[in-house]
This record gives sequence, C-alpha cells and structure tokens, in this order.
Amino acid sequence: MANILIIGAGGVGRVVVHKCAQNSDTFEKITLASRTLSKCELYQKEVKERYGVDIDIAAVDADSVEELVALIEKVKPDMVLNIALPYQDLTIMEACLQTGVHYLDTANYEHPDTAKFEYKEQWAFDERYKEKGIMALLGSGFDPGVTNVFCAYAQKHYFDEIHTIDILDCNAGDHGYPFATNFNPEINLREVSANGRYWENGKWIETKPMEIKMVWEYPEIGPKDSYLLYHEEMESLVKHIKGLKRIRFFMTFGESYLTHMKCLENVGMLGIEEVEHNGCKIVPIQFLKTLLPDPATLGERTKGKTNIGIVATGVKDGKERSIYIYNVCDHEETYKETLSQAVSYTTGVPAMIGAKLMMEGKWMQPGVYNMEQFDPDPFMEELNKQGLPWHIKEL
Repeated sequence: MANILIIGAGGVGRVVVHKCAQNSDTFEKITLASRTLSKCELYQKEVKERYGVDIDIAAVDADSVEELVALIEKVKPDMVLNIALPYQDLTIMEACLQTGVHYLDTANYEHPDTAKFEYKEQWAFDERYKEKGIMALLGSGFDPGVTNVFCAYAQKHYFDEIHTIDILDCNAGDHGYPFATNFNPEINLREVSANGRYWENGKWIETKPMEIKMVWEYPEIGPKDSYLLYHEEMESLVKHIKGLKRIRFFMTFGESYLTHMKCLENVGMLGIEEVEHNGCKIVPIQFLKTLLPDPATLGERTKGKTNIGIVATGVKDGKERSIYIYNVCDHEETYKETLSQAVSYTTGVPAMIGAKLMMEGKWMQPGVYNMEQFDPDPFMEELNKQGLPWHIKEL
C-alpha cells in the first residue's frame, strides 16, 4: 500500500489523481500539490464525489528545491509523481534525492531559456540515485512512455532485431476553437516549431520544421497528414533497442493549426526571450499561453479520437517482418471517465501505471531508467485493464 505525492494539477494531473483514486488498493494515501491550490481543491472534490476517496492537498512552488523538500518531509511519501512542467524536472529530482524518495515523470527536462529537451541532465542523477537506493522512472506518459514499452514489447516477442521504428501520433479530436493546444501551450508550440530530427545509421539528421510529411492511414480515423518532429523517446530508444538502424517520429497537424502557428511565429509570439512592453518585461510565448484556452478545459467540448503507436520492421528467425502496435482513445469516453480529453488521458494513465508497477515491486531497481529498460509485459497488461487497450497488426 503506497503513500504517493503528485505534483502538478493541470489536465494530466487531473487524470493521474482520478486513476490513482480508482486504484486505491495500491495507492492508499494520495496527496496532490500545485502552485494553484484552487485546482487541487477541485480535483479533491471530484475524486471524493466519484470514488469516495479522500485525498490531501497542498500548495508548492515546484521551482524551489527547499519548498519541495519541506513538503516531502511533511507528507513522507513512498514516491513522487512529477506531473508538473518539464522545466521543473531537475528541482523535483533533486528534492527526491535529498529526501530518499522514488521519482517518476512523464516528459524529459527542458531548459526554460532554450527550446531544447534532452535526457543528459536527468541521466546524470543515476549514480547518486543508486547510492541512495531510490529509483527514477523517466517519461512514463504515452510518447514518451507507452511508445517505449511498445518498442520493448516488439523486441521481446516479435523480433530478433528491430531495424526501423516509426512512432506515429495522431490526434483527430475537434474542440471547436479556431486555435488551441491539447497540452501546455508553451511546451506544445516550442516542440512543434523546432527543427525536426531523426536518427539513421548511427547519427542524428536535422530537418527544417515540417519539412518531411507523409500520409498515414490511422485505424478508426483514416488518412492524415503526418509531419516529422524530434521527440525525446528517440534519444533513449537508440541506446536500448538492439540492431536499430533508423528511428523517426511523426505527428498529425491540420492545415488550420499550421497556418495559425506559422503566423504566430512570424510575428514573434513564439519567442522565449523577454521583451519590453509598456515598461513591463514579458516572454511572448508565456503571454500567448494566457490568451489561449486552458487545455484542461477542452475535455467537455472535444470530440473524435487519438491513435498513437509504433511501426517496427526487422528480422525474426531470418525472415523480414513488420508490425504495427497502437492504441485508439476516444475523447468523449475519456471525458466521461475522468473529466479530461484523450490527450491528457493518454499521458495520465501511463503515469499511474508506472507508479503502480514501481510500488508493487514489479519495476523497481535503484537508479535512473527509461521505460524500455524494464519487462514490458506487466505494463502492457495494465494498459488493457486501465483504459488504454492496444492492438497489433502484422503489416
């Protein structure tokens, strides 16, 4: 029976709280903390009404190691689930290290002043976590997260060697707004407007934003324009999937989204450097975030489905083969269950599953790890139980 501290009360945090409350046989004590206490109070009320589960709440500034340490020492959790912003990964990891508490997140560290994300600074905690006897599980969302587990599952059960992986992320949901982002606008727009990158024959190849496009037929959705981006799970998968020769990541975008984004970029609204406006200093992309709809409010109005998966090609018993592992998630169904749209749901459910496997001892080893480094089978079983059933097609 685990005592957990969840930090972050955005759309994904809401899902994590709901799913942990649904699994109260594993998570005996739940504390939710955020800078915005009013959101914690709302989610506290929701889980009490829906599941009869009482959770504790607290206010914390996740940028402050001192505040985080004080909260952890007060709550005395077995582990911390970091559902805050990627900018805050290092402070939360440091606080867990100082207090000897296990750690999990859903996205790798991103420096607030540089539109770049990488695992280097989180991997650097590995030896200290081992010495402390605690574990950090990195990227336990969907992509990264479930996609890593799909790759490990394919490697374990379907291939002797995997030669190519394409990660395919489609959101065919419609929220009715002219322009909005389905998760934190700062993270989303920085990710999409950055140069693309993929790995082939031992080196990284950089592309211009949206330079490479393909049309993919997504089951239960249909054909969609899919654009090559850089995405963080590739950085760990190239280390852990044996025989890999190429890995790419594609995400779907409609013409309207791309037109809006290009216009905002052209007028400087995606800038991450401070500018002066009427005697005040503002960061353009943070101001834009204020103007855009809060992703946590999109659930009630979003219809349609997501489809996220991987296509792996390689060799088994001397013969070439290709498989497609994917999940389809319905925005309206996830809203009925957790009051959240499917983009938050597909990130929040795997965060809960990762924590569940750690607390049950199925995935537990001191050090810092990525998802594909553990046995994929128990995670794949939990996906089917917890609302994210998966499908495999031989191509």
